[in-house]
Amino acid sequence: MEIAIETDDDWWEVEALFDLSFAPGREALSSYRLRDGVPPVADLCLVAREYGVVGGAIRNWPVKVGGKAALLLGPVAVHPTRQGEGLGGYLMQAVITKARALGWTRVMLVGDAPYYARFGFSRLSGVTMPPPTNPDRVLGLALQSGAWDGVGGLVTRFGD
Repeated sequence: MEIAIETDDDWWEVEALFDLSFAPGREALSSYRLRDGVPPVADLCLVAREYGVVGGAIRNWPVKVGGKAALLLGPVAVHPTRQGEGLGGYLMQAVITKARALGWTRVMLVGDAPYYARFGFSRLSGVTMPPPTNPDRVLGLALQSGAWDGVGGLVTRFGD
C-alpha cells in the first residue's frame, strides 16, 4: 500500500470512493457548507493505493473556530473491500503526524466518539457546528498542548 498526497488526477476516483462510502447525498451535510469555495489543505489530502487502485482517502480543510484556525478532518473513507485492515487508522495517524509537523495546532471532525477516541479525539464543548450537527459528534484533538483551551464558538469557513 502506497500513501501519497492526492493529486488532481486522483479526484474522480476519490470522489467515487466517498460517494460509495457515504452516498451521493453526503454533500448536503453541514460540514460541506464549511468547505464550499475553500480549497482543502493539499498536503493533508492523502490517497492510499495498492496496485494502482484507491483503497482509502482522507481530506482536511481549514476552518475557523471562534476566529482561530483549525483543521476540519474529513471525509475519510476506506473501500468496502479493504475495511477491517487498519487502513483508516493508518490514514488518520499519517494525517495527524503530518498536520503537527506542518505547524497546525488543532484539528476537529464530526464523527463517532468511540471510534475517534483511539486517536485522541474527544468531545468539544463550546464548539458549535452549523446545524443540524449533533453536538455530541463534534470532536477535537490538540496537536500542541492546550491548543483547544479557551477556543470555542461557531465553526465558520476559512476566510469568512
